[in-house]
Amino acid sequence: MTDNPFVGTWTYRSLLNESNIGTDFNKLEFGRATLVITASSSTTLGGTIGGTGWSLALHGSFAYGSPAQVRFQGRGIVGGEEWIYDYIGWLVPVWPNSNDTLQRAAIVGSVVRTIPHSSGKPGTVSPAGVVASFYAVKQ
Repeated sequence: MTDNPFVGTWTYRSLLNESNIGTDFNKLEFGRATLVITASSSTTLGGTIGGTGWSLALHGSFAYGSPAQVRFQGRGIVGGEEWIYDYIGWLVPVWPNSNDTLQRAAIVGSVVRTIPHSSGKPGTVSPAGVVASFYAVKQ
């Protein structure tokens, strides 16, 4: 048993940081995945993030605080090329006027594409440095 509040399986979604309020919400999607966080030691974590046809191995750490913080890197080979993404997030504090039925454990944070990779559209590249916001809800 671990007291790491991040250990578990999470539903992950990320959105592009677009400031135009008129942008259709469906065009903001950056990614969706299942995030599995495991405790490697009392201060480090492992796990995976992935979906259909892709998976990245995680390595990182967490820190207690108000709120608790998690930071990890995801690395893997997808479609024959290396993908690397870096993540930082914070555990949403429990609201005093809520309860376990109304508030699910959630992580909010930011993700950056660390190296470029093919985009899925012939001849185009997903560039390094793109930043998106994410949230993950514990399953």
